[in-house]
Amino acid sequence: MTAAPTRTARSLPAIVWGRFKRHCVLKFIGLTLFITVFFMAYFHLLRHPAFPVTVMPTTWLDELIPFQPWSLLFYLSLWFYVSVPAHLTCTLRQLVAFGALCFLLCLTGLLCFYFWPTAVPPADADWASYPAFAFLQRVDAGGNACPSLHVATAVFSGVWIDRLLCHLRTHRNLRIGNALWCAAIVYSTLATRQHVALDALAGAALGGIFAMASRPLGPWLLAEEPR
Repeated sequence: MTAAPTRTARSLPAIVWGRFKRHCVLKFIGLTLFITVFFMAYFHLLRHPAFPVTVMPTTWLDELIPFQPWSLLFYLSLWFYVSVPAHLTCTLRQLVAFGALCFLLCLTGLLCFYFWPTAVPPADADWASYPAFAFLQRVDAGGNACPSLHVATAVFSGVWIDRLLCHLRTHRNLRIGNALWCAAIVYSTLATRQHVALDALAGAALGGIFAMASRPLGPWLLAEEPR
């Protein structure tokens, strides 16, 4: 006889929806403003480096991973992925606290770009054959490379999503899916030639450090009501 599902498992969609709709307009506006301000600073540093730009060296891993156009989908999915933890906060104080953590993470990366401007080496790809990549190259220009904030924010968000899934006692397949999605985003930074392995490694370290340092806030940030 099949055991009845737990109350948490049965009510998971309702729990997620309930978290999502709390302050949903404020969350949308806040995330939009956050991303806008971030990109203003990001592109300013990209186009006006304060110091000579260092071209990051490639490694054997960069030679091993070929250019793969399909990976652009995972690369762009970051902007949805990183919004998940914020959308699943319950209260305004939790939302502000999580936004502050993200701000400090991005600020650290931007300070690295200011004091040590970096870029990826020219890729051996025919961008004319891939209009979407050609546009990405024109906009991003391969700068602000190390540490990869793409990887840092993916790792930071991935850890917090995993913590939330544990808090909600979800099936382990969801946690595995989250880990695979995060890994796919990290992989895509190399497969799209937007970063090299050293950028990704530094970004993973940055995101991991912030995720671990903020761990004591977990019970409060994940709680249905703040303590």
